[in-house]
Amino acid sequence: MKLTSWLVALALAVTGCSAAAPPPPPAAAAPVPPLEILPGTPRPDLPAETTSADGRKITVTDVSRILPLTGAISEVVFTLGLGGNVVGRDIAATFPEAAHLPLVTRAHDVSVEGVLSLRPTVILADRDTGPPEAMTQIRGSGIPVVIVDPAWSLPEVTPRIKAIARALGVTGAGDRLAERTEAQVAAARAKAPQGAARPRVAFLYLRGTAGVYLLGGKGSGADSMIEAAGGVDAGSAMGLAKAFTPITTEALIAARPDAILVMSKGLASVGGVDGLVKIQGIAQTPAGQHRRVVDIEDGSLLNFGPRTARVLETLVERLYTT
Repeated sequence: MKLTSWLVALALAVTGCSAAAPPPPPAAAAPVPPLEILPGTPRPDLPAETTSADGRKITVTDVSRILPLTGAISEVVFTLGLGGNVVGRDIAATFPEAAHLPLVTRAHDVSVEGVLSLRPTVILADRDTGPPEAMTQIRGSGIPVVIVDPAWSLPEVTPRIKAIARALGVTGAGDRLAERTEAQVAAARAKAPQGAARPRVAFLYLRGTAGVYLLGGKGSGADSMIEAAGGVDAGSAMGLAKAFTPITTEALIAARPDAILVMSKGLASVGGVDGLVKIQGIAQTPAGQHRRVVDIEDGSLLNFGPRTARVLETLVERLYTT
């Protein structure tokens, strides 16, 4: 499983693993970007034939009970206008439209019993969905399982949207959503000041109550967002070839971030900005000295889907106005 995928799931699933750690002070959560559902109700053209990302040829004949096994896939399905057909959710589906659905996956821990009890007519997952034994059992039930490639950068958004739409027999809606998303992302990128000094931004993955403190580097997913916002990913710039590296005082000082990007729950887990600047090394950075911290809601920061443009807008706005 790709480390970044595990981190996103952990960011949503961990609420405090250490019994000895006191609960952090409450912190205001960043708002969840709203879904912008395509107008009209798509009419699926079935049967839909597609090639799953794992190489299997899949035929989908019924989309009346759709079960997406990741939050990012759920976001696309709902935005295509098929949310009324969705019967369950992953813990990373944090948008309000999915809140009423039964939870069948937690941090990539798929419940076979929970999945089958919902009687889905088609299941959508990605390469990181597991464990593998659970997926094998689910395929053995005869339910069509379509695997889509995970997305960890902006160029992967359009192929992902189109793959999901194709599997559900709504190719036209997928094309419209992809076109709209591309235009919104372009507009968000254009809001970054031209000619301005590019801020160095460090993405920190934090789970204070679990003792997890990591610095993002090349391939974290956040690097793509930071660069699109006109910034420089500090971890990549200092030569971190891995997606995530344990934080050290020396690494933070070497990263020299002008701003720090975090997930909202991670920031809350260390006691907000006041707690963050107490982590060794943070106060020695320009970001720590000026308390320049941007937090983005956990379930949307690295989803790379229809809401990515709104996340990028928020990142641009807060990088250049705080």
